[in-house]
Amino acid sequence: ARITIDALQKGKHVYCEKPMVHLIKEGQAVINAQKASNKIMQVGSQRVSSLIYAKANELYKAGEIGKLNMVNAIYDRQDALGAWQYTMPADASAETVDWDRYIAGMKKIEYDAKKFFWWRNYQAFGTGIAGDLFVHLLSGTHVITGAKGPESIYAAGQLCYWKDGRDVPDVMTGIMQYPETPEHSPFQLTLQVNFVSGTGGTELIRFTGDEGTMDIGYDGLTIRHNKMAKAPGIGGWDALTTYPKAMQDTLQQNYNNRYTPEERKREQKPDIVYKEPANFDEHLQHFIVFFDSIRSGKPVVEDATFGFRAAAPCLACNESYFKKKVIYWDADKMEVKEN
Repeated sequence: ARITIDALQKGKHVYCEKPMVHLIKEGQAVINAQKASNKIMQVGSQRVSSLIYAKANELYKAGEIGKLNMVNAIYDRQDALGAWQYTMPADASAETVDWDRYIAGMKKIEYDAKKFFWWRNYQAFGTGIAGDLFVHLLSGTHVITGAKGPESIYAAGQLCYWKDGRDVPDVMTGIMQYPETPEHSPFQLTLQVNFVSGTGGTELIRFTGDEGTMDIGYDGLTIRHNKMAKAPGIGGWDALTTYPKAMQDTLQQNYNNRYTPEERKREQKPDIVYKEPANFDEHLQHFIVFFDSIRSGKPVVEDATFGFRAAAPCLACNESYFKKKVIYWDADKMEVKEN
C-alpha cells in the first residue's frame, strides 16, 4: 500500500499486483489516493480481462442458469512451485537482494532467504492462500455477477504437507455469504485451495442457479440446463404406494387432471459451450487494458475500489482462520463490522 500511495502522489499511473493491500486497514487509503491523483490504477487479477469471464457475464445476465444460489470455486495444485517453493539464486545474500530496503517500514529482522524468495508463505510478507489465490476466484466471481462483496466470511484449513517453515496453511477453504442485491440473488460462495491435491491440480468455478450450472475452466465454459418441471411429481420416493389402492388411483387421477403432460416434463435446452480463442492471452490483455486506459483516460474495471472489494474478504479469511471466528463485512462501506 505504501508504494502504491507514494507512486500515485507523485503523479504516476499504477499497476498493482493482487491482493491490492497486505492488510484490510490499508484499503481505504489506497482508494482515496487513487481518487485524489486522477491517475489510472489497475489491480493485477487478469481474469477481469478474460474473454471467458466476459462471456460468462453475458450468459449470467441473460438468465441461462436462472437465479444464482451457489458458487463453488477450486484452485488446487500438487507441486513445489505451485506451493511457492521457488528456485533461489546461488548468489543470494542480504546485500544482493538489498534486504534492508526490502524490510523498510518493518521491525528489523535478520536476513532469511526464504522470507525473500518464498515471501508468499509468511504472514509478515505475504497473504498466503487466501490473499494470493482466493482473490483470483473472488475477482472472477465479482466481474461475472456484479457483486460488491459478502456479508459474512469464515475459513478453515491446516498445514499438512509443505512444512518448510511457512506460517500459513497449505489447505484452506473459505465460505462467504452474499446477500440479495439489485445485481444478484442471495448466494453462497465456497473457496477451496489444496496445495497437495491428489487430482494433480484443478481449476474450476461452478455457478449454480435454479435452472442450470455454469462451469468455468482455464480454457472455456460450459452451461448445462436443468429446469424443474411445473408439476411437482407424484409417487417414486414418497409414500403414495403405501396408501390404499383406491386412494392411490384418486390421487393419481387428480394429479393428471391438474397438470398437462407437458407440465410434467422438464424443459430440454442444449448445453452451451464456449472456448477461448487459441491466440488470446488474458495476461497480455490485462496489460493492454491498462496501457489503453492511460492513453485514453477510460476507466479500468479493476480499479482500487474493485481491487479492495476482492482483496478484503480474502484477507478476512486469514483473520477468520487464525482467530477461529466469523468475520462480518459491510460491502458498501468496505469495512469490517464489529459484532
